[in-house]
Amino acid sequence: MHDIEPHYAWRHLYVASEDELSPFFGHKYSEFEFTHAVYNHLIHPQWDSIGSSTLYIKILYVDYESSYCIIELLGEWNDTLHNDIMYLKRNVVETLSDNGINKFILIGENIMNFHSSDDSYYQEWFDELEDGWIAAVNFRTHVISEFQGSNLDYYFAFGGMLDILNWRVFSPKQLFEKISGLMVRRLTE
Repeated sequence: MHDIEPHYAWRHLYVASEDELSPFFGHKYSEFEFTHAVYNHLIHPQWDSIGSSTLYIKILYVDYESSYCIIELLGEWNDTLHNDIMYLKRNVVETLSDNGINKFILIGENIMNFHSSDDSYYQEWFDELEDGWIAAVNFRTHVISEFQGSNLDYYFAFGGMLDILNWRVFSPKQLFEKISGLMVRRLTE
């Protein structure tokens, strides 16, 4: 896992550690010191800790005018043992929401497992979105099955057309427009 880096092709457009409104503003990164691990697997130092011992993220892009953000995830999303949704909601989502973000694109191809607990944080997040949405892009099939088994499809969209394998070829705006179009169709059907 140490060689899985967050997507870096958009760094000329946005860097969370340079964004005064970001929960990671001012964060310093090392290219050489591996300080975080998921269980006994070291992870690349560019991933950001949200307080969980198993789930790490990278805010790839935020557009405050259009009210959206793109977040890449890595590790194991474990609500059962670590209440990871609480860390994500309290330490990242709330800061972004306080600054007008109500559309969240979560890229999950590097989420290895999902373990559910209750859905109270998901419901809280969903209820606070008003006209927004949460789209889970490229999560693995077994993770999507766990989402479905936990009835999380009530709170965010995943699977089907949201499996955009070539998402890296898009600009952030193009990716948002593609997903936004899919979400509008889903919400109106």
